[in-house]
Amino acid sequence: MSARVTPAELLPIAEEIARTCGTLLRERFLAGAESEIHSKSTATDLASAADLAAEAAAREIIAERRPDDAILAEEGGGDQAVEPGRVRWIVDPLDGTINFLFRIPQWCVSVACEDERGTLAGVVYDPMREELFAATLDGPALLNGEVLQASAEARELPHALVATGFAYDSALRERQAEVVAQVIPRVRDIRRMGSAAQDLAWVAAGRYDAYYERNVQLWDVAAGVLICARAGLDTRELAPSDGLPWGVMVGARPLLDALAEFRP
Repeated sequence: MSARVTPAELLPIAEEIARTCGTLLRERFLAGAESEIHSKSTATDLASAADLAAEAAAREIIAERRPDDAILAEEGGGDQAVEPGRVRWIVDPLDGTINFLFRIPQWCVSVACEDERGTLAGVVYDPMREELFAATLDGPALLNGEVLQASAEARELPHALVATGFAYDSALRERQAEVVAQVIPRVRDIRRMGSAAQDLAWVAAGRYDAYYERNVQLWDVAAGVLICARAGLDTRELAPSDGLPWGVMVGARPLLDALAEFRP
């Protein structure tokens, strides 16, 4: 029986996928507006030819490097469950598509891989800033090879800079607005930048103190949550509640305990 793959073996492949997709996307971003755009879940949930091209590049690398692995990716879907003994790649080829289409340089590539042990390796790559955040199940969180340590300063809610995001569905946005209305008077400030994966990476880097968001998908958060956990942060799943779907929350434990009172 062959030896089980280690997280350290998978991380270079995740980095290769992220950099390849990021380079392709950066070239398209600098070249001008995308002409082929289509709607997905709602009229405001958009994807472009750039999303599809990046995902195709990711799938090609996985097919070459690990042809027997499963894939779940945002645009093309794929394997919905982890099979015992098999690695599954979770790819968001372009997280922050709306920013990308509106020429806002706040988007990234998110790549993670998992098996029955959990998320083994994760990479969030920002090609516009040339920042590569990475972690393995058993290693430190890294930014361009340097060890990350999340912010330990803002332990009280009034001093916290908190990131979040909103759904595309108008009814869900209304419910999320109610939560934000409760949170924003009690924190230093709120940021909504438009890329869940990048928000998570920035919490790990200490640029935000906490992040919460519902209606995210696994490909949005799989890599970022691992990076946050390996940077020493508390990571929590938000179970569906009060008409709001599943989500995640990350930050220092005392801060998350305080935020939880608002049922984000």
